[in-house]
Amino acid sequence: MRIEDHPVLEFKRGKKISFTYNGEKVEGYEGETIAAALHAAGVQVLSYSDRHRPRGFYCAIGNCSSCFMEVNGESNVKVCIEPLQEGMDVKTQKGKGEIV
Repeated sequence: MRIEDHPVLEFKRGKKISFTYNGEKVEGYEGETIAAALHAAGVQVLSYSDRHRPRGFYCAIGNCSSCFMEVNGESNVKVCIEPLQEGMDVKTQKGKGEIV
């Protein structure tokens, strides 16, 4: 789900782009974060804690560790602040960098 109109915020959505999430093609928009694109695509779990507890889109400002994912082979990327780019390879992460 994406907010299309807001009384205060202005959305400047770029062109539609695609990336992969755990091997599946997902679409998002230029100018949004990876987490926002995944959330809009219905993805609720972004990573898992060391104790295997699911973590989702939480703070959206890069202060917590709930959104750590592997992006283009790099672990522990905070996808809530990482801009989406065409062709990115995004994977769910478990703990401190183990790929699910």
